[in-house]
Amino acid sequence: MAEGAENSGGKKKLIIIIALVVLLLGGGAGAWFFFMGDDAPEAEVAEVAPQAQPAKLEPAYYVILPQPFIFNVTGDKRDRLVQVKVQLMVRGDSNESTASQHIPLIESTLLQTFGAATVEQLRTPNGRADLRQQALSSVQNAMVKVSGNQVVERVLFTGFVMQ
Repeated sequence: MAEGAENSGGKKKLIIIIALVVLLLGGGAGAWFFFMGDDAPEAEVAEVAPQAQPAKLEPAYYVILPQPFIFNVTGDKRDRLVQVKVQLMVRGDSNESTASQHIPLIESTLLQTFGAATVEQLRTPNGRADLRQQALSSVQNAMVKVSGNQVVERVLFTGFVMQ
């Protein structure tokens, strides 16, 4: 009879432990959803977005530059050879045709920008991001001079090799 009482007591303890674990997991999940949930930011964005967004965003097109850029960069110990494949993101048909029409100007501008880079800059992801931003600014400035518009929204590195 004593064993039967111990087994029912052990079963009760097991049930209580399982119930406590389920309760703790449920409370933890509830707290996570409460503190990490995206409900409040979405509501704020929904209120602000209609005022801040333009009427209609034109579709994005990608202009592929025909040849990869191959150039030397100077380093502290030795020079390195770099190859970069570039694509340009533009918005709308007119910007796509303008960018395609001025590919030689864009290539020349990018080559000048890439030629000013250093090995130390290209070794880090932040340095490459800075180079992309410099390339974008240079291309946009060149396009404003010939077409009156920035034309290019982003400069994308689709291939990057440094030897």
